[in-house]
Amino acid sequence: MFGWFKKQKEEKPQRSQAPEVLGLRLGGAFELDDLKLKIIEPDLTIEGAARTQIIKAVGEVKLDSQSRLLRYYTDDEGFLQILQHGTDESGVEEVKLWYFYESKPIDTQARWQAVLDNEIVTAEKTLEEQVFTKVWENTRPVPMTETTWDQSGNMTTTDQFVMVYERQVSDDLFESLLVSGEETIVNNQHDRSVVTSTGINLTPTDFTLIS
Repeated sequence: MFGWFKKQKEEKPQRSQAPEVLGLRLGGAFELDDLKLKIIEPDLTIEGAARTQIIKAVGEVKLDSQSRLLRYYTDDEGFLQILQHGTDESGVEEVKLWYFYESKPIDTQARWQAVLDNEIVTAEKTLEEQVFTKVWENTRPVPMTETTWDQSGNMTTTDQFVMVYERQVSDDLFESLLVSGEETIVNNQHDRSVVTSTGINLTPTDFTLIS
């Protein structure tokens, strides 16, 4: 636990079924620290991150009976990801800012199987001439299921098969790479893609809630 926000004793009115934490909520907004981004952005894959971002959708991945990932998708092609143990704000362990880099559709079952077997998990990944090293020891993609709520009240489910990579940018800055094979059912058909995102850790002073 990294001392995020003190637990609020007053209960807030329920706005939607989408999970809320650290004041982040569906339809809300936050502001990223401008000075920090100006300093580190030239060394990152991320370019032109909007300082003010509106949350358009919320995702939840239950890792086990005690832990979950919450993802707050914004209008700037990115998301804040919260690693949380339990549902109390004192259980927040990590906050990361992710940005989507690319999404490649997968059209056939054979291609999908090849991606799962050989392409998501490798010892290293190279992106824009930068080398990222595999973080987890798993030799197969890690499966997880995300439930997502959007502002229209729709709720969808996506199966994901992921691996995380990392590179050291400076003494106190690391950039992460997330490779995710994603599968949903649309009109009784499999909709599959491989999504690549890059991200960094945030501290409590790196972003501010504005609504």
